[in-house]
Amino acid sequence: MAYSYLEFERPIAELTSKIEDLSSMGSGSGVNIAEEVERLNAKRDKLIEQTYSNASRAQICQLSRHPDRPYILDYIPQLFDDFQELHGDRAFFDDAAIVGGIANFRGKSVVIVGHQKGRDTKEKLKRNFGMPRPEGYRKALRLFKLAERFEMPVLTFIDTAGAWPGIDAEERGQSEAIARNLQELAALKVPVICTVIGEGGSGGALAIGVGDRMFMQQFSTYSVISPEGCAAILWRDRAFAEDAAEALKPTATDLQALGLIDAIIPEPKEGAHRNIEEAAELIADTLEKALNELLAQPLDQLLAQRTKRLRNLGAFGTK
Repeated sequence: MAYSYLEFERPIAELTSKIEDLSSMGSGSGVNIAEEVERLNAKRDKLIEQTYSNASRAQICQLSRHPDRPYILDYIPQLFDDFQELHGDRAFFDDAAIVGGIANFRGKSVVIVGHQKGRDTKEKLKRNFGMPRPEGYRKALRLFKLAERFEMPVLTFIDTAGAWPGIDAEERGQSEAIARNLQELAALKVPVICTVIGEGGSGGALAIGVGDRMFMQQFSTYSVISPEGCAAILWRDRAFAEDAAEALKPTATDLQALGLIDAIIPEPKEGAHRNIEEAAELIADTLEKALNELLAQPLDQLLAQRTKRLRNLGAFGTK
C-alpha cells in the first residue's frame, strides 16, 4: 500500500523505504541481511516514538487531517455489524457530508451519525469536504429523534473543519439547524457518546458533539477555528498558523487538561492512519465501557448528570 507522508514524517518514510529496499535485495541475493534489517527496524521504532511523542500542536493539527486518516465510513465495517444507512432530512435533500444509520455494536442496537470528508476529488465534492449544510444537521436530528423513539443509544463521530459557510447554507438556516441540534441533544432521552476522530471544527462539530461522554483520539483536534483560519483573522497571514495552534490549544491533551473531554483514546504507534484495525479496536473498547456505564443508569439520573456535565464546561474557580 502506498502511504502519504507529512513533511515532519519524512525521516520515517526515508528509513522505511531503505528497510524495504534492503529486505528486497536480501531475499533475491541469497545474502543474510536479517541482522541489518532488524537494526534498522529498531531504529525506525525509536524514530517513530520520538516523532509522535514530541509532535507540536501544529503537527498534531496536520495529523488530524492526514490524507490517510480513517473516516467514519472506514471505521463502520471495523466497529459495527449490519449497518443500514438512512438518508435525507425529509425536507430538502440528502447531505452526504453527514453519514448516519442504524447498526449493531457488540450486541447492542445503536444509531450512528458522523461527518464524512471524501478521498478523491469526486467524493470530496459530493461530501462537500465534510462540511455539512443545514439539511445535514437536520438529517442528524431526524436520526437522533429516531434513536429516542426506539430507545437506542447514539454514537457520533466528529471530523469536520466546520459547518459549510456558504450563502446557500445561511439562506436555509444554518445557525438555526445547529442551535436546534444542541438543544435536542442536551435533552435526548437516550445515552449519547461523542468521539472526535479527526478535526473538530467550531459549531459544525458541536452540532453532533453534545452528549454524556466526549472522547478524542490521541491525534485529533477540537477547536473553535482552524489554526489557519485563526492566523488569517488575527495576523492576516496564514503563515502564522503554528503560532495560532499554540494559542488555541486544540489537542486532546489540552482539552483533557481543561476538563472539556472525558478521555483520550490512544492510537497505534504510527497513528490511526497506519493501522485502522488497531485504532478501531481501541475506539470500540472505550465506547463499549462507556455505553455499559450509561445504560445502567436510570433515565432521570442520566439526564441530570448530562445537564451537570454541560453546565460545568468552561467553568473556572479560584482557590
